[in-house]
Amino acid sequence: MNNDIQHWLEMLRSPDVNDRIVAVKTLQHLGEEETVDALIIALQDKHIAVQKIAISALSEIANSVAIPALIECLSSADTDIRTEAISALNELVTQNDLLLLLDKLQSDDINTQLNILVLLRKIHDIQSLPYISPFLSSKSPELREAAITTLRHLNKLEKCPQALDLIFDESAIVRRATALTLGHLQDTQVITILAQALTNDSDWQVRRNAAKSLAIVENQQAISALEIALSDEHWQVRKSAAQALQTIPDIQVIPRLIQALTDEYADVRKEAVIALGNLAHTDIINPLQQALDDPDKEVSIQAQRVIQKMQTDRIVSREQ
Repeated sequence: MNNDIQHWLEMLRSPDVNDRIVAVKTLQHLGEEETVDALIIALQDKHIAVQKIAISALSEIANSVAIPALIECLSSADTDIRTEAISALNELVTQNDLLLLLDKLQSDDINTQLNILVLLRKIHDIQSLPYISPFLSSKSPELREAAITTLRHLNKLEKCPQALDLIFDESAIVRRATALTLGHLQDTQVITILAQALTNDSDWQVRRNAAKSLAIVENQQAISALEIALSDEHWQVRKSAAQALQTIPDIQVIPRLIQALTDEYADVRKEAVIALGNLAHTDIINPLQQALDDPDKEVSIQAQRVIQKMQTDRIVSREQ
């Protein structure tokens, strides 16, 4: 080790916090692998400023040796320390760290648990499921929300009965996350549950997320609920319902989609135009011609595209 680095490593042991801050900043600037062990020790410094800089330095050096020490920082009482640590770990952890993360997930510290659940989203491993599932029934809504969100990121996850019940959770943040996650499951009950949430939940974000998931599922059984949602009191729900109907074309919703062309929000009108375009039915031509005069340019452009496509398709069909 060169003498310059040795000097700064020794200064990290100084009783003067200002000396330690200067030392750790310098080591961060140098970014040498030889400083990793000393920076790991600096994570336990009594001064928060030293800890933060040490985390940043370890993140930049990107040596996986620091992962266990950075995980310990997730239980820090300081929010900034936890934020810096999770940011660093998100760049460092790989599939090789799965067992370590699952072991730490069993910690009694809620901050560690929350952040490990977030890190597991990067790895996507279905082996995590038995470790994540208990958190779906946690007393903490934050842990329930984190767990149901993590499920969404697991590869090859088709069913999880415990997840279905969370669409009725008392916490809106849990129901919002659940509504998005259910669209990624292959359970036959999902359509019914999402349709209920779309039409009955008191939280508009849950209703919007349910519509988003129904767009992923693409099942005709959702048509009636999506048609009702086109009249939802919140424009983002109406917009998401129109987007979902683009993936599940059904002529029964034509009257309701035509009505949506007069919605007060341009985003809703635009998505309704696209949904009607996917139906390509003769009944939509006149309403779309009226939409050419829409005050919003994007709506009129979409209407023009749909009309032109229908005309082109008709010519091609005649020639065939």
